[in-house]
Amino acid sequence: MLVEHFELIEAIGLNLFFLFIFGFIGLSIHGVMNENDVPKMGKMVVYTVLFAGCAGFIAKAIIQFIWESQGVG
Repeated sequence: MLVEHFELIEAIGLNLFFLFIFGFIGLSIHGVMNENDVPKMGKMVVYTVLFAGCAGFIAKAIIQFIWESQGVG
């Protein structure tokens, strides 16, 4: 069974890894900004850029899922 579903397990593991990395980056950036008293506007810009990076990976996963379900990929 493991050999049959290796690709699915690998994809889930990679997505969880990206989730962990983005969470860790967000917590690190949050800590640095709180230590240095960054203004609210600066925090909004940084979090917007971080969210845009996450949104790119989410969009890629959705597009990949749609293409694979239609037989394109």
